[in-house]
Amino acid sequence: MKRILITGASSGMGLQLARDYAADGWQVVACGRDREKLMQALAGIEFEPCIFDMQHTEQILDAVASLAPFDLVLLNAGNCEYIDDARQFDAELFSRVVNVNLLGTANCLSALIPRIKRGGRLAVVSSSVSFLPLTRAEAYGASKAGLDYLVRTLAIDLAPHHVAVSLIRPGFVDTPLTQKNDFPMPGKVSPEQASRAIRNGLAKGKAEISFPFALISVLRLLSWLPHGLWRWLSQRMVRSDP
Repeated sequence: MKRILITGASSGMGLQLARDYAADGWQVVACGRDREKLMQALAGIEFEPCIFDMQHTEQILDAVASLAPFDLVLLNAGNCEYIDDARQFDAELFSRVVNVNLLGTANCLSALIPRIKRGGRLAVVSSSVSFLPLTRAEAYGASKAGLDYLVRTLAIDLAPHHVAVSLIRPGFVDTPLTQKNDFPMPGKVSPEQASRAIRNGLAKGKAEISFPFALISVLRLLSWLPHGLWRWLSQRMVRSDP
C-alpha cells in the first residue's frame, strides 16, 4: 500500500486531498498544528495524525522521527495576507507570510526529504500568483515565487537520488483562505476539482501542475507582455488614489 504525507490537512485543499487519497486506498499521514481540529475535520477517514508547527524544525523532526518512509510527500500548508498600502509597508506582515510559506516549507523539507522512498515523489503547492506581479501581493507573491525557484532547483538536485519533484500552481480554490478575499476571483474551482487536478497530474508524473486551464492560459499570455506594458495595464485596473 502506498503512503502519503500531506501538510495543511485540516482544511481546504489539504483536507480534500487527504480524503481522496484515503478513498483511493493510500495510507495517509495527515499533518496539522491543532490535533483536535485535524481529528474533527477528518472524522470517519482512516489516517494517521502528525502534529507540528512548520515554523519549528525540531517539532517536525520529532513528529516524523518514527514514521515509515513515504511514496509521496505533499507540502500544501500555507498562508496569505495582503499589503493594503505599499506606502506603509508592513514588514511584520511580510515576514509572517514568508516565514510560513517559504521558510516553513524549507523546515519541512529538511525533515521529510530523507523520508521519501527511492522512486518516490515530493510535491509542493505554490500558486499561480507567481506568473505576474499583482497588486497587494508583495508578501504572498514573493513567498510563492521563492517556492517556485526552490522546487525547480530541488527537481535538478534530487533526480540523481531517484526522487521526483512536482511544482503545483493552482489558481483560486474555494477554501477558508480565499473566502477572506475582497476581490473577484476568476476561474475559482472547488476543493474537489483542485484535488482531482493535483492527483491526476501527480499520477502522470508531471513536473508542473497548473490549473484551471483557462485562467492559467490567460496568465501565461499576460506574462509574455513587456514588463512596462503589464505595469501600465495593472495600474489602470487599480483604483486611483484620490
